[in-house]
Amino acid sequence: MTNTEISNIFKSIVKILKIQDENRFKIRAYERIVDTIENLPEEIEVIYKEGRLKEVPGIGDAIAKKIVELIETGNLEYFENLKNVVPVELLELLDVPEIGPRKAKLFYEKMGINNIHKLEQAALEHKLQNLPGMGEKTEENILKGIQLYKKRKRRVLLNTAMLMADKIIKQLTNFGHIEKISIAGSLRRQKESIGDIDILVASEEPEKIIGFFTNLPDVKEVLAEGKTKSAILTKEDLHVDLRVVSLESFGAALQYFTGSKEHNVRLREMAVRKGFKINEYGLFQISDDKKIAGREESDIYHKLGLAYIMPELREDRGELEAGLNNNLPDLINASDIKGDLHIHSMDSDGVNTIEEIVNAAKEMGYQYIAITDHTQSLQIAGGLKEERLEEQIYKIDKINHEQNDVFVLKGAEVDIKNDGSLDLPDEVLKKLDLVIAAIHTGLKQEKEQIMKRLSAAMQNPYVNILAHPTGRIIGFREPYELDLQKLIQLAADTNTVLEINSSPERMDLNDINVKNAKKLNIKFAINTDAHQIKNLKNITNGISVARRGWLEKKDIINTLPLQYLLTILNKKK
Repeated sequence: MTNTEISNIFKSIVKILKIQDENRFKIRAYERIVDTIENLPEEIEVIYKEGRLKEVPGIGDAIAKKIVELIETGNLEYFENLKNVVPVELLELLDVPEIGPRKAKLFYEKMGINNIHKLEQAALEHKLQNLPGMGEKTEENILKGIQLYKKRKRRVLLNTAMLMADKIIKQLTNFGHIEKISIAGSLRRQKESIGDIDILVASEEPEKIIGFFTNLPDVKEVLAEGKTKSAILTKEDLHVDLRVVSLESFGAALQYFTGSKEHNVRLREMAVRKGFKINEYGLFQISDDKKIAGREESDIYHKLGLAYIMPELREDRGELEAGLNNNLPDLINASDIKGDLHIHSMDSDGVNTIEEIVNAAKEMGYQYIAITDHTQSLQIAGGLKEERLEEQIYKIDKINHEQNDVFVLKGAEVDIKNDGSLDLPDEVLKKLDLVIAAIHTGLKQEKEQIMKRLSAAMQNPYVNILAHPTGRIIGFREPYELDLQKLIQLAADTNTVLEINSSPERMDLNDINVKNAKKLNIKFAINTDAHQIKNLKNITNGISVARRGWLEKKDIINTLPLQYLLTILNKKK
């Protein structure tokens, strides 16, 4: 069995245990196994066959036995027994925002609702609001949640799409017969969610490439198969399109299949005004159909009098005008990032010790990190009370004294309470190098109340960064009600840094809001909000958002050397 198949079974076990209101520590243990398996760099079946299963962090004897049973038999008796108690169809309800285990159980027991279709019908017919603890507003929110669920099913997160694209590209490259290969489409533009994956290949043997592609191990269904293009559906239900062109047309095709529709229309109009035409085969003179560019993508732009426009900018948001005036931004790069300023340790709800995080940061070449565990209001996340935060401060000082590879900033992610106050007093906050403020509760409050809370927190002299500023979770939760322009102005007025949260599900702020904030010279921090060390690599998501938002190195505080960063952080106090 593949890692995906095994992790999906454990995901289902987690959902059933939640519906059964099982012990939360047992549930958390299975959630961590899901996370571990999904992020393994190799197939767990290979690890098992080589006798290395118990070397995988988090896999103890009990879980190891279940994995072995799945690999050897394709089934798991424990899972089958659970399904006899809770119908597996019911689990889909938990994928809908607003539906928790208790509601799912209520709907099933009282109305026999065990799938999304039945749930939607009952809500549309206003049958849910008559159930205990329900009402008209809850029913309305459930219908909104169903629409989010449907939207999410049509698209996948950037991380998921990149992993599959990288895997397929590696397989195609190893097969050979390829002169050039690249992702294209919205994935190359690094959009936060992707409808389908586009891959472009230059080869003189397209039929061999197509034949190999349509027979890859991950193929669930071949949707189309031609001589130069084909489409597949993977076992994870990802739609992947492959096109094969000649090397002489690769650059033109890459440009053609990368830009947004709006960008490409504007570019074609510009070409026509200059006496040219563009298609996937090249740039041609209209007068005599002479091809003047096509092999290199940059030549398409240069021949039209434009500076080369990076893929992330090709959305028709002013990039063509900037390209004409040689005024495109010098976009932030991964190599510019010197540290991560939002990381959770096992002192709250993280998985790793601070020492383990330091070692991982060292491998990434970071100069510094900030440990920013949750504070006391967020009890569900093991939030730190004053005493425990004091202990952590002492621990971090000791770590910094014992090693000088990666400097650890003393930080905290403090909760913004309903009245706008923070859940730790200023006399505690002033002992920290870095304070991140965030809203985690009261997400359905009216806009005025949300803005009062944000305003009060941002005016606090010890708050440096506002974390995941809109509170959205892609496909699961819409942003809370807020005035974005007022928030951006508040950041400017209070010298508060806005976070670009790199968690794949958040990507918050998004690229459009980032670009708007940049106009007021707002400073940003690209952080991972990592709860385990492997998530530190999610920093690439935030970098993608920043690039799509036209940000440069100078706009990001965690591109600064440590001493300059500390100066910036101390300015607000």
